[in-house]
Amino acid sequence: MKKSHICEIKKLIMDLQGFTTKVIHSGFATPDAHNALHMPIYSNAAFEFDSAEKMEDAFIGKSPDHSYSRISNPTVENLELRIKAITGAIAVTAFSSGMAAISNLFIAISQSGSNIITSRHLFGNTYSFFTSTLQAFGVETRFCDLTKAEEVSEHIDENTVAIFFETITNPFLEIADIGKLSEVAEQHKVLLVADSTSTPPNIFNGSSFGIHLEVISSTKMISGGATSIGGLVIDYGTFDWHRTEKLTALAEKYGKFAFNYLFRKEIQRNLGACLSPYHAYLQSLGLETLVLRYERAASNCQTLAEYLLTEPRIKQVNYAGLKSSGNYEIGKKQFGGMPGALLTFNLDSREECFRFLNKLVLIRRATNIYDNRSLIIHPASTMYGNFSPETRQVLGVSDTMLRLSVGIEDVNDLICDIHAALL
Repeated sequence: MKKSHICEIKKLIMDLQGFTTKVIHSGFATPDAHNALHMPIYSNAAFEFDSAEKMEDAFIGKSPDHSYSRISNPTVENLELRIKAITGAIAVTAFSSGMAAISNLFIAISQSGSNIITSRHLFGNTYSFFTSTLQAFGVETRFCDLTKAEEVSEHIDENTVAIFFETITNPFLEIADIGKLSEVAEQHKVLLVADSTSTPPNIFNGSSFGIHLEVISSTKMISGGATSIGGLVIDYGTFDWHRTEKLTALAEKYGKFAFNYLFRKEIQRNLGACLSPYHAYLQSLGLETLVLRYERAASNCQTLAEYLLTEPRIKQVNYAGLKSSGNYEIGKKQFGGMPGALLTFNLDSREECFRFLNKLVLIRRATNIYDNRSLIIHPASTMYGNFSPETRQVLGVSDTMLRLSVGIEDVNDLICDIHAALL
């Protein structure tokens, strides 16, 4: 059998495989010298070349060889290739954190005079990035209700470079109808960007919803239980970059790869927020058990949300898996009945929240989400603690709200811990 036919058969087998199988059996870009089953950790900075000609080819992009780990690294590349295999993307770029992924992406597509459409119900640092950091460079952020497609449409003009949203907002747990956002984006020929950290790739594929670029904080579910910090930008290759003023010239030359060219050759190199090879290794391992951990965490979250409804001292429970939630139907439609492992609930007062937090034994008082451990936080005094009371009110951050990221412990133990802390 011809080598080309063998390659075609291997590709067909990989295409037909499920999520976890693809993750585990995705090959290396080049064979390992010792046939290791896991990509080794290449912690070095530089790579030697056999000749000046080969060095030149690597530096100007004529060959895929690695030259310097800030630019590319075999261990990091392996993580990126695994994400490509499970998402169907044309390019994946790994960063040192989720915020690095977001900031690099918007620096790449925007310029002074541009505007971005998004919701006020964003993760605190993302909100701060848009309103402070990016605004200082002359980029406007226009806030609106993303659950109302007509309102989104009204905010778009000729300078709009993107609509940005979180698939499930953190900590507000708002869910927009992505299909309607996609229709608005297509109608106005605007880029649609999603932060899908709360809905990992085993339950959500952005391309199938018309999303052009996707951001994930791989610190969360992908890392394998908060083992490392990282971020990913996923490019599905479905946007016409002629529509973005900053990339028009590159689109003439590189077509659907215009963004990836700018991202890799300029933005990532110049800003230097590269992912550590060691963290890439940990996150590659985490990918292999992602489905198992997510299913357990989401199941625990559903059980806990239903239990919390029975506790008289708890005033409000917010989780899209509850039939009483206004997001139940859209969560089921978009995330297959497993709308994250994050919930919020309210007590009578800030003082009651602090008393409850201090009585917990098993659930950890810590930030982050999608750890293997259950983590709880009082958003108003932590994530939004440096925001003015007026800003917190505008954002809807209540002093009585607690955010619980549900882990993979035995759920009855979590219930006992919460019940005891409420007494």
